[in-house]
Amino acid sequence: MIEILNRLVNEIEEQRGNDIDLDALAAAMGTTGYHARRMFSSLAGMPVSEYVRRRRMTLAAAEVIGGGDLLSIAVRYGYGSTEAFGRAFRAVHGAGHGDVRRDGGPLRSQPQLRFRLTVEGSVPMDARILNRPALRLIGHATRVPLIHEGVNPHIQEHIASLPADEHDRLKQLSNTEPAGLLQVSDDVDPDYTEGSELTYLHSVAIDIDTDVPHDLDAIEVPAGEWAVFRTSGDHPAALQSVWAATATEWFPSNPWRLRPGPSIVTILERSPNFSSATCELWLPVERA
Repeated sequence: MIEILNRLVNEIEEQRGNDIDLDALAAAMGTTGYHARRMFSSLAGMPVSEYVRRRRMTLAAAEVIGGGDLLSIAVRYGYGSTEAFGRAFRAVHGAGHGDVRRDGGPLRSQPQLRFRLTVEGSVPMDARILNRPALRLIGHATRVPLIHEGVNPHIQEHIASLPADEHDRLKQLSNTEPAGLLQVSDDVDPDYTEGSELTYLHSVAIDIDTDVPHDLDAIEVPAGEWAVFRTSGDHPAALQSVWAATATEWFPSNPWRLRPGPSIVTILERSPNFSSATCELWLPVERA
């Protein structure tokens, strides 16, 4: 995966002003656009699209200072007008191209990325691979913003809004693995951009032959393999740390890649105030 990401970076350099078909490029390198986007975002700390914009504006800045025709520069870096180019330029550098041309700055450069695998072993990766039949996730859904660190207050508010007996009712409906109440994230931005919206489902799993109560939302999950990671410690910090380590340590070192589908968290044990917990993180995977 590290080699693939570095080849992607090289392609971005070569295709400075052209649209990049990430799905086609990833397929040619033996992976999927979905997996490449998720791994790039996790390791680089920004989506591919943001990196492309920053690199283009870094390179374009030298031409702006050099006094080239602005429309020609805009077109060369993939923009159809000087207005669109100007907005992107200001968003990256914090100053308009006229100011930069006059004053020589300020400039905020984006260096060319180079991915390297450093196996630190800082986070224990207690994982297993399961092949599971198709199932349904049923419960109460809402749209929430993606938050990378700390408690998501929008999810907390959604869970708190449910009557106490509704949690017990859901538990009674559960009839397949993963067992118990589940925290499900679906329809997540492939770039995993913080602040983007996802579907959160407070739910349980049922087998594919069980009917869904009319008042519950449902997500159909096809048969496939899952990587299941066990986490324990401060909550949600321990869970989020292992989630990040799947991208930085586990996927680069193992012959698996993410496939589209929901991610699932099940709480196995927790302290009374939920400050610590033992959880399982289920991620849909396929052989790389």
